[in-house]
Amino acid sequence: MGVKSKAALAILVLVLFLGTLWLRDTSEVSEDPQVLKDCPGQIFQVSLLLTHLLASPAFTSDVLLQPYLSSWDELVKFMEALGPMVGLISKEIETKTSIIRELALRAEAMKNLDPSEHSGAYHSVRSMIWVELKQGLVDFNHQTDSGCRTLLRLHRALLWLKLFLDKLAEIPVAGRLRSPSELCREAYKTTLAKHHSWFVRRAAELAFIAMPEREFFFRLLCVQNQEELSTVLGRVVRALGVVYDRTQKALEENGMLDLP
Repeated sequence: MGVKSKAALAILVLVLFLGTLWLRDTSEVSEDPQVLKDCPGQIFQVSLLLTHLLASPAFTSDVLLQPYLSSWDELVKFMEALGPMVGLISKEIETKTSIIRELALRAEAMKNLDPSEHSGAYHSVRSMIWVELKQGLVDFNHQTDSGCRTLLRLHRALLWLKLFLDKLAEIPVAGRLRSPSELCREAYKTTLAKHHSWFVRRAAELAFIAMPEREFFFRLLCVQNQEELSTVLGRVVRALGVVYDRTQKALEENGMLDLP
């Protein structure tokens, strides 16, 4: 191969490499999801959750909606594994992920009928915000089924689960390990509770009472003790944090943190 051919090949490789970085920004998350093994016989797989979370960040400040919603699919399985009372909360999550997926399918169908329609409207958080604002689908005074409003509800729930898992991962220097029920209730009170009615808050309290003990989480995440649990959940919480922070920034920049 001549010098010119080698130079051309090197430039092509460099362009492809830089293009990959532009499409998927992993500067904030450098974890390797393959380190976590699948847990035999379980519906919820923490390795799959981490894989979806790590695939979500894109560009420099965006979040891809497909892996984001896939992350929620795994989090729903996680909640359902905690028992029927906690599983009731997951039904509301499933409803909201279905709304965004339906909007994406509808937008794709419209694009097929009319090529002038915007392509990739629901490809990412920021593309969805841009298109829905442009089309007047977001109402800042009344409730709608817009993707942005639905995303905000998922975003709030993500903070609750992130805080709960972070607390569950804590290793106290001295004293007892608090129960998952206590930790989940505490996380809920500082996040979702302020957005819920009295009835929903009471239902949530019942769900937390029925939450299993810490040993159950050892089995669910295929770990042997609190130290291993802390390591696994630490990775999940860091990945959740990147997705949450990027979504928070996108919503905040467009004045959408208080959509009715």
